[in-house]
Amino acid sequence: MSSGTGSDLTTRFVVGLVLIAAASLLVYFGGFTIAGGWLFRGVVALCAALMLIEWTDIHRVPRAWGYAGGALLALFLLVAAEIQFPVGEMDEVIAPASFDPVWPAVAGAGVLAILLALAARRLPLLTGFLYVSIPALALIVLEWTWFGLTFWAMIVTWATDIFAYFAGRAIGGPKLAPRISPNKTWAGLAGGIIGAALSGWAAARFFELGHPFLAIGGVMAIVAQAGDLFESRIKRRAGVKDSGTILPGHGGLLDRVDGLLPVLVVTLALLMTGNWTG
Repeated sequence: MSSGTGSDLTTRFVVGLVLIAAASLLVYFGGFTIAGGWLFRGVVALCAALMLIEWTDIHRVPRAWGYAGGALLALFLLVAAEIQFPVGEMDEVIAPASFDPVWPAVAGAGVLAILLALAARRLPLLTGFLYVSIPALALIVLEWTWFGLTFWAMIVTWATDIFAYFAGRAIGGPKLAPRISPNKTWAGLAGGIIGAALSGWAAARFFELGHPFLAIGGVMAIVAQAGDLFESRIKRRAGVKDSGTILPGHGGLLDRVDGLLPVLVVTLALLMTGNWTG
């Protein structure tokens, strides 16, 4: 996530609240009606397309290929999700077999990523397509399964960011990864783990998710921070501060959701391995 200064803290706070409110409404209504489900998927597809364009911009891929890749990604998500996980047609009993269609969808994403990269002769199109498409697909599947799972993943990620920010500022101390993200500290990571553990437990109790979601919020904080550091490393190697400018005070969409992307994938993996049966 892009780090802010005192001058844009208010902007970050206001924009952050708006984003949280908008995301919460989309998730909530997306879990109740077919129209809401399609709206949710449409927004996810649009955001995924924009994130891929940001990725290609970071890697200096010609913008035309970025747009082409974004359009292809959005179309893939809408079509693959509807084929494998139709809106409004959730299984009566959720079991590991309910997620078997994930594998063909992931394979399809891989094939498209390879073809796109070969056509453009740009490796970042392959890596970026996979980096965005798999978490976006995971988000759609979580929402299809039960919107409480989507909220849980978002809440532990938000808690990680918020608690890490304030703990890092209040305590300071040794840097977590000074060459990658000089503002992050070990104290911030500890604060993020504690905040995510408590918030994850509370969210799991509220949505009646049970195990393992009651206990793994703190672990997800580490996953979220790893995603944050990964994107920071990519940007540092490319010599850019933010992935984009679409979100005032936050940078680009990738800057805002870099921690959420791996959390979504790990959450879906837990479901696929039978660690929650609804």
